[in-house]
Amino acid sequence: MNVLKRVLFFVKPYTRESILALVMLFCVVASDLATPRLVQRLVDRGITPRNLSVIWTTALLMIGVEILSALLTIGNTFMAVRVSQSFAADVRSALFHKIQTLSFGNLDCLQTGQLMIRLTSDISLVQSMVTMSLRLMTRAPLLMLGSAVLLVLTSPKLALLMAVLLPVTLVVLWFFVSQTQPLFMQVQRKLGWLNQVLQENLAGVRVVKAFVRADHENARFGSANDDLMNQTIRVQRILSILQPTMTFLINLGTASVVWFGGNLAIRGSITVGQIMAFVNYLLTTLFPLGMLGNLATQFPQARASAVRIMEVLDNVPEVQDQPDARTLAGVQGRVAFEDVCLQYNHASTEPVLQGVSLVAEPGQTVAVLGATGSGKSSLIHLIPRFYDAEQGRVTIDGMDVRQVTQGSLRAHIGIAMQEAVLFSGTIRDNIRYGRPDASDEAVIVAAKAAQAHDFIMSLPGGYDAPVAQRGANLSGGQKQRLAIARALLIQPRILILDDSTSAVDVETEARIQEALEQVMAGCTAFVIAQRISTALTADKIVVLDRGRVVAEGTHAELLGSSPIYQEIYASQLGDGGVNHG
Repeated sequence: MNVLKRVLFFVKPYTRESILALVMLFCVVASDLATPRLVQRLVDRGITPRNLSVIWTTALLMIGVEILSALLTIGNTFMAVRVSQSFAADVRSALFHKIQTLSFGNLDCLQTGQLMIRLTSDISLVQSMVTMSLRLMTRAPLLMLGSAVLLVLTSPKLALLMAVLLPVTLVVLWFFVSQTQPLFMQVQRKLGWLNQVLQENLAGVRVVKAFVRADHENARFGSANDDLMNQTIRVQRILSILQPTMTFLINLGTASVVWFGGNLAIRGSITVGQIMAFVNYLLTTLFPLGMLGNLATQFPQARASAVRIMEVLDNVPEVQDQPDARTLAGVQGRVAFEDVCLQYNHASTEPVLQGVSLVAEPGQTVAVLGATGSGKSSLIHLIPRFYDAEQGRVTIDGMDVRQVTQGSLRAHIGIAMQEAVLFSGTIRDNIRYGRPDASDEAVIVAAKAAQAHDFIMSLPGGYDAPVAQRGANLSGGQKQRLAIARALLIQPRILILDDSTSAVDVETEARIQEALEQVMAGCTAFVIAQRISTALTADKIVVLDRGRVVAEGTHAELLGSSPIYQEIYASQLGDGGVNHG
């Protein structure tokens, strides 16, 4: 319940609309409670004594009350929808903004499919609960309380029936709510897993086809789909008993009133109008319990969704600006790693980086080589503080990167990541993503340096050509060149290319390197490379093995001193490089 209250805190800005909705709802309840009294008056004072005047005035009064009730109900619904929709929009914004603040370490633990469920299905469920709270969930208790009071006033003797029937009904409701709440939590988890499987397959459908794994993926999706179906059926099987049980209790109460009330009427202790009013009040007391029973099925879902929403909102970014963080300005570009260690999510496994120390002087190009999993990407991710070192420190111009604001730090760093991610829009928009105010001339210069200008001009529309979702209408090499152009456009003092030319042919890669030497003169560059040809012209080559620096130097130096580098060189370009120095 506490989690649900915290989520409902987002309703606070709409307190006035919520109060107005509840006031109108209170008036609707008052009109609903007045109707059985008017029925009693119509029967006892109009129909039984055949008083046409009372019949007419009571009938007109009943019509007026119903019209007023209808108008108030419309107003209440309008306000409830307005509040709930505004609430949902605010929670979506809060979740989205929160995700933007999370570090890579946080996002490693939060799967994309799960986040999508939280931003869509979970918010919708809590929003429905807000709507119901301002309508049925508030109306039902008010009707029950008012009806119970009027039941006693109408006939204290018949009201004794409620002393037995009401507790039984409440126990039934409590049983169903307690049984379904944990089951709904499992439904949401299974829905999240189904969404993740679906997303993976939609994103990787080409890989599935290439490896003829459609049957495997169909089976995997079918398993997740069946799990969700079976869990939902299990919940609905329990809930299917609730409505008939509530209907039985309501009909049992009505039959009891007619039986006992009829005997009292025969003895003259009660009028027919009182019996009719009592039956109406009984229905008004028990029927809302039926509504609450239906709503009770939504409450566990909403609570489960609220828990999942708060899991994201309560997530504390692993990388945060210090209270006294300074703005990084006037960067020269000297980057130093001082005995750096890194371990993801405080795992018990071997650290990703261990005791790494190296220096990149301003204007130097440092190539980082190593086998897959050696820690190359992890190393360069410490520079823009995507992660923080657990031991040691990373400095820029002698200043610890943890002592400056993340925004000012990353403003001086251009990065083309391992996976070239593009956004829906135009080619031009994607290149100037990090610098929206860049001129067209600057965009073209960056594109030419990344060897992207020629293929861009061959597209219909040129720089205004549309980019499909995730760049699906472009090749891998084209996407990588656009990512490099995007990094170059911000004119960084530190450039990071994380294996960003792996999908580019060797000739194009050579032209990119040549252009970079001219465009980024004076810029400190880190190049993560799988191909050793990418590293040959670097000022310094660093070889990583299992998170440690095992060799450092120029190409010629490493050919003579590093067996690991000789092995890499031999496997890609020759017989060990002895005769190629």
